[in-house]
Amino acid sequence: MTHSFLLIGQSNMAGRGALSSAEPLDNMGGRLKVLRNGRWQQMYRPLNPDRPFSGTCLAESFAAAYAQGHPGVDVGIIPCADGGTSLDQWQEGGLLFDNAVNCAKLARRTSHLAGILWHQGESDCGENQHPLYLEKITKIMQALRRELDADAVPLVVGGLGDFLKDMIQMPQLVNYPYVNEALIKFAEITPNTAFASAKGLTSNPDNLHFNHASLQEFGLRYYAAFKALEDSSRLPDQTGKTDDAPRTAMELL
Repeated sequence: MTHSFLLIGQSNMAGRGALSSAEPLDNMGGRLKVLRNGRWQQMYRPLNPDRPFSGTCLAESFAAAYAQGHPGVDVGIIPCADGGTSLDQWQEGGLLFDNAVNCAKLARRTSHLAGILWHQGESDCGENQHPLYLEKITKIMQALRRELDADAVPLVVGGLGDFLKDMIQMPQLVNYPYVNEALIKFAEITPNTAFASAKGLTSNPDNLHFNHASLQEFGLRYYAAFKALEDSSRLPDQTGKTDDAPRTAMELL
């Protein structure tokens, strides 16, 4: 049995960790897989090759942690992230949205969709963009879950890195805290959704993309957020029955 995860967002989800400095990828005896042309292949790098300079990805350590915590299943990644993309490009009916839906549906023919991982926001840090972030991401994720019949599927969204303030070539990135606030609020008010913090993580020399070491740590933080959602859905109620109702991030605090 393969448990699959849909990977969506922009470049920091696709991954820009330096391949040259990364340790060899451990496929855990072939248990880590990636969807290529509708088939599950053994995981290899770059996992999400959206650009010629794609690199290591947070989904690598996430998948390994999930495999360790779920013996007996393979872990499959559905790579659909695309660098430089905005929320407007991810809206329902757009090419990115439809591609993610189609890939997830195809993957579901040979796997169980266990989660959705999202990292995006750098392209929406502009003065006219960040005030609309919460409204836009809410609509996108509601539509995505509706199209995939995935209301109960855990969703983890990740924060933007503090190093963005040092990217002087893109001054709008100083507004990244507002996008983080929107992501945290979204996780708090949306059932079965959690936020993974990027606090303290570091970047490549470009001050735009997480470096390899931080991506590996970020993947573990995504898994910790996912596991909190997963564990909360199994909490027994006062009658001793398992409560499978979706929980908000606020209810997990």
